[in-house]
Amino acid sequence: MSGRYDPLLLKNQLCFPIYLCAKEIVNRYAEPLAEIDLTYTQYLIMMYMWEAESATAKQISDVLLLDQSTLTPLLRKLEAKDYISRQRSDEDGRSSVITLTEKGYNLKDSALCVPEKMRCCIDISEEEAVQLYMIVRKIINNIRKEK
Repeated sequence: MSGRYDPLLLKNQLCFPIYLCAKEIVNRYAEPLAEIDLTYTQYLIMMYMWEAESATAKQISDVLLLDQSTLTPLLRKLEAKDYISRQRSDEDGRSSVITLTEKGYNLKDSALCVPEKMRCCIDISEEEAVQLYMIVRKIINNIRKEK
C-alpha cells in the first residue's frame, strides 16, 4: 500500500544504506589501524601525505573536506607521534606547511596491509569496486555543486 509518507520510510532512503555502509567500513578500519597507531581520519591524512609529502593545512582540508577546527587537532596528534612536522609558511605566516617525518614516511610500509584487510572484509569484485567508487564520487561532486 502506497501512502503519502512513503518518501519518509527508511527503506526508501538512499542516504540510509550509504550511512550504514560508511559507518560499518570505518568501524572495520579500527582494528588494522590500531596496529599502526592511527585513527581512521589520521589514516586519511597520512594517505594524502604519502602522496603529497608536503602540503598546507588548507590543501589537506580541501582534499579531505575537513574543517580547520577538525583538522588542527588531528595534525597535532600526528605531530606528537612524530609522523609529520608543521612549520609556519615563509610566504604566509598564517598558513602551516606539513611535511612527513622519516617515521611518518616509514609508516607507509606498515600500512600496506590495511587496504588488503579491508578488501577481504568488503568482498566485492574489482569491477564492482570501480563502479561503486565512480557512483559515490559522482554523488559527492553533484552535492558539492549545489552548495
